[in-house]
Amino acid sequence: MTVNLEVAEGVGTLRLDRPPMNALDVATQDRLKELAEEAGRRDDVRAVVIYGGEKVFAAGADIKEMQAMDHTAMVLRARALQESFTAVARIPKPVVAAVTGYALGGGCELALCADFRIAADNAKLGQPEILLGLIPGAGGTQRLARLVGPSKAKDLIFTGRMVKAEEARELGLVDRVVAADQVYAEAHAWAAKLAQGPAIALRAAKESIDAGLETDIETGLTIERNWFAGLFATEDRERGMRSFVEEGPGKAKFL
Repeated sequence: MTVNLEVAEGVGTLRLDRPPMNALDVATQDRLKELAEEAGRRDDVRAVVIYGGEKVFAAGADIKEMQAMDHTAMVLRARALQESFTAVARIPKPVVAAVTGYALGGGCELALCADFRIAADNAKLGQPEILLGLIPGAGGTQRLARLVGPSKAKDLIFTGRMVKAEEARELGLVDRVVAADQVYAEAHAWAAKLAQGPAIALRAAKESIDAGLETDIETGLTIERNWFAGLFATEDRERGMRSFVEEGPGKAKFL
């Protein structure tokens, strides 16, 4: 399989496994969608890490496969391409990307689907589609602009240039830079910590932020209000408040 889901300590690792560069061909895209949806459903998965291995995250689409596709073929495929990445973005649990080596084109777009990105100090990220006479097609023009702002996104997309890890951090494209041999451990630790948190409240926070960014402030406040009030019906809310009153802050244990 080109993508695997491995679960340990409440953390599901979506592991890309298509050596040597984890090129995201159609089969990999479809498998990614399937496993992202599975991770979203499974009760034993409370947080997710996206990982491509020690050497490379994902160097982009399978260009040879794409070269053979004409306009009609891509019209039929483009929606499925986007939906495979959107499935990752919509996992209703915390998601962190552990970025090693190259994260280019579709690889960068996949990292953008995470809630948090930890990169190796030797990582290189970018959207080089313009160099092929194309634009990003798996969400890059939308998610990158929302993450780093339109001007910085246009710089990266218009030029197709790669950025090293430190510049990516300065741009806001990644959140943390660590030694290459520590990337997965750091990502797993971040996910494992959140896996111990209140699952429904974490889902509410993620959906409120993500949905709110797509709409006006009043609608966003309505989304937040509805989730906030709804959480008062959960056992986690009862457990968290009871622990706070009886033991002090930060000591609640959630199931």
